Amino acid sequence: MRLENHKITDIPFRAARHMGGVITPTLVVLHDTAGRLTKGNSADYLRDNDVQVSVQFVVERDGSAEQQVPTNRRANHAGKSSYHGRSNCNDFSIGIEIVNPGKMSLLPGTPVRGLAWWGETLVDGVAGDLVAMTTPEHGSGVWLAYTKAQIETVTVLLRALFAGIPTLQDIRTHWYVSPGRKVDTNPLFPLEQIRNRVLGRGDPADLEADAASIPMPTTTMAKVVTAGSRLNMRRWPSFNPNVIAGIPNGTVVPVLRSGSFDGRRWLCVQFDGLEGWIVEAYTHLV
Repeated sequence: MRLENHKITDIPFRAARHMGGVITPTLVVLHDTAGRLTKGNSADYLRDNDVQVSVQFVVERDGSAEQQVPTNRRANHAGKSSYHGRSNCNDFSIGIEIVNPGKMSLLPGTPVRGLAWWGETLVDGVAGDLVAMTTPEHGSGVWLAYTKAQIETVTVLLRALFAGIPTLQDIRTHWYVSPGRKVDTNPLFPLEQIRNRVLGRGDPADLEADAASIPMPTTTMAKVVTAGSRLNMRRWPSFNPNVIAGIPNGTVVPVLRSGSFDGRRWLCVQFDGLEGWIVEAYTHLV
């Protein structure tokens, strides 16, 4: 695949009805279509609908794909969203929709069966591999695994986008930029493996946090003072889902870095062999 004039040359382009103005993309957001698996069903809807939804790319179960919006034009795929303090992700992101039914209800009996929101029952081994599982970000449900062809197409597409668009920095999912509101991609999607295959470098969020903060003197210590029993320690200074530990109230921890992110002061600290970020307002320097 190759990007030319903001279109991937190996993928057919069929223009979406709802297309916005020019953007400078820095992020790719991955989605589930949450629709029927019939080839073309979701692509047809996303291309032409009355609710003003649109997306740059759609990837089918067989690995085929379609582009509907140029990579430098705004598409309406993320809705209310935020990425590391920057809101309205549609204004700076490229959306990729992957054909998948999304969250389904577990039906009794074996093999595993899932009831989709439109009333269709999908059966493990017939529709594909179905798994019933629960995660903090997704809740409980039945989830359909992505096909090998889909994963390969998404990976190759992402590589082409990052090779052709120097402003791109990161790859995230819809649930990451819209936590609590969206659950796609589903928990079976191998996000970190794909990010590692495509980015092949230090985590952009880690690099961003380091660039926007300053190191603290090696003797700086902070005591956790919170109304709850624990203070969330996060991988990045952001309220997106990235909690890696809970620091008990009253614990004194070494402070490595400090900085302001989205109008709030954060500290990078060490706890239980981990490095992470906590909100400075819930600490006292000691």
